[in-house]
Amino acid sequence: MNSSERTLSVGALTRVEGEGALHVALRDGALQSVQLNIYEPPRFFEAFLRGRAHTEPPDLTARVCGICPVAYQVSACNAIEDACGVRVDEELVALRRLLYCGEWINSHALHIYLLHAPDFLGYPDIVGMARDHREVVERGLSLKKAGNRLMEFVGGRAIHPVNVRLGGFYSVPTRSEFKPIEEQLRRALDEAVATVEWVSGFEFPDLELEHEFLALTAPGVYPIENGAIARSAGPAFPVADFTDHVAESQLPHSTALHATLDGGRHLTGPLARFSLNAAALSPIAAEAAARAGLSGECRNPFRSIVVRAVEVVYAIEEALRIIGEYERPSRPFVPVPARAGVGHGVSEAPRGLLYHRYRIDEQGLVSDATIVPPTSQNQGAIEADLADLVSDNLALDDAALTGLCEQLIRSYDPCISCSAHFLKLTVQRR
Repeated sequence: MNSSERTLSVGALTRVEGEGALHVALRDGALQSVQLNIYEPPRFFEAFLRGRAHTEPPDLTARVCGICPVAYQVSACNAIEDACGVRVDEELVALRRLLYCGEWINSHALHIYLLHAPDFLGYPDIVGMARDHREVVERGLSLKKAGNRLMEFVGGRAIHPVNVRLGGFYSVPTRSEFKPIEEQLRRALDEAVATVEWVSGFEFPDLELEHEFLALTAPGVYPIENGAIARSAGPAFPVADFTDHVAESQLPHSTALHATLDGGRHLTGPLARFSLNAAALSPIAAEAAARAGLSGECRNPFRSIVVRAVEVVYAIEEALRIIGEYERPSRPFVPVPARAGVGHGVSEAPRGLLYHRYRIDEQGLVSDATIVPPTSQNQGAIEADLADLVSDNLALDDAALTGLCEQLIRSYDPCISCSAHFLKLTVQRR
């Protein structure tokens, strides 16, 4: 190999969702460019939603992702209910939030234990980690199982729930039916608190991101299923103004659109949610965050694993609160008759803010659809943080630098697609 030109490549890396490549170019010991190349074929969901009945997007868009289908269902429901001028009963909104808590528990536990923790403990995958840390991995699987169980209980099944519909649900449980899942969640709460303590003891590389944070905010609660849009460097704005501030563009090196916030980079996801809403954490979650050393803001992406663990505590605590206050709704759903109009909907997927917009015509058909997922919003921030990381660690050899870049990308838990492999890394040194 010519020592003035060096190339590293890592094919088909597991532990990140989807297919993509990272290209890092250096010349004379200085960084020239960083590109997160998402090469997976476009999936055209927005196109094939056109012409479908206004009742269909919640079920169809859930198929975008097998890890966070509830996020797509809820954002779609919020948008179409907005277009049709329907307000859902508060008891049904609470049940929708409960279902979403199950997805947060499931998705965060998956990321923390199976995808991200091996990086900090020096393992290439969860299989090797399980050989030496069996009890820890079993705790993670138990947490994930609790989230799955909650999704199955409220949504009918854990992957692509079938009980969700516009205006609410096809059926709603009785109070007595909650007892088994409530007992499982109480056990999971202890496991979640232990998880925060465990991950807070990891060694975290130094990196402080400077991007603007974007996340939902809601009075008195940590945002999950709805809210206004808050930002760290400006006033909050209503959901209907989302596309006035967040613009998407196509870059040559990616089949996924890149999004900017008023022309600048921004970050959505756990760090943004926590930094903008930490005061709304529930008591046990707030105590766990404080003991983990999290203050009112966290800007180190490597510490996102700690924030996710705190959010698992919150989701379990919130689920138990909703169950404790539950009274069976008088009706399982509110009718949502079609009308011509435009509706906007948001929710906080585990990976960040997910926006939907639908235009409904006079026949009740979708004439236009826009979906802006968290990963497209975060791509610019990921590339910028990779550039900073590489520039600060040029003295590392190629193997160490590659591993550090991979670990940083996994910190954002990007959902490039629903597949389970993602990265081909190329580093050119001249």
